[in-house]
Amino acid sequence: MIELEAVGKSFGGSAPRRLFSDVSLTVAPGEYVAIVGASGIGKSTLLNIIAGLERPDAGSVVVCDIDFSGRDDDALTTLRRTRMGFVFQAFHVLPYLSVGENVGLPLALQNRRGAPEDARVAALLDAVGLGDRAASRPAELSGGELQRVAIARALVHRPALVLADEPTGNLDPPSAARVIALLRETIRQNGAAGVLATHSRSAAASADRVYRLAPDGLHVAQGGDVE
Repeated sequence: MIELEAVGKSFGGSAPRRLFSDVSLTVAPGEYVAIVGASGIGKSTLLNIIAGLERPDAGSVVVCDIDFSGRDDDALTTLRRTRMGFVFQAFHVLPYLSVGENVGLPLALQNRRGAPEDARVAALLDAVGLGDRAASRPAELSGGELQRVAIARALVHRPALVLADEPTGNLDPPSAARVIALLRETIRQNGAAGVLATHSRSAAASADRVYRLAPDGLHVAQGGDVE
C-alpha cells in the first residue's frame, strides 16, 4: 500500500536545511504503523509526502500502486479523494457545514449520496461519541470534539490508506482510547493501511510497528522510545 524508498526533504532557498533523508518504509494492507520523534523532526511533512501534498527532494513514493513521480497534482488530488483518509492536526473542519455534512463530505465529493451513506455518517458519529451533534455547527464544538469530527470524516468513505497526524492530541484519555480503537478496527476491517504520527506513548503502543524519525531516516523504536 505504501512504498517509500530513500525519501529526503529539505527546506529553504540558497542555504537549504535538510529535514530528513533516506526514509524508507513499506506498509502492507491491514498494517498500522506509528511514527514518533522529536517536535520539528518532520513527522507531519512525511505524512504530507505520503499523501502527495508535498513533493520530496529525493527518493520515490508509491502509494496504492501509483508512482507519484509520474503524476500531476490533479491526479494526486483524485487519489486522496477516493483512496485516502487524512486526519490533520489543524482539523480543517469547514465552518459553514454542519457536523454531519463535514463528516459526509468525502462521500459527497464522490457523488455518493443516499440512505446507506447517511447511515454510515450516523454510525461514525456514534462511534466517536457525537451521535447527537450531527446538526451542530463547528463553532459550537470544543477542540476535542472537532478532532473527533475530523477522525470520523477521514474514515467515512472506507479509504484504502488512513493517515493520522496527532489524532489524539486534543482528546482526554477515554476519548483517545476510543479513537485509537476505532482507527485500528476500521483499518483491519477494510484491509486498509494506516500511518500514525504521534507523541503519545499509548497511541504508539497500539500500532503493529513503531518507528522513530531522525535526520538520517526511520529507525525501529525501542521500548519507551517515544518523544
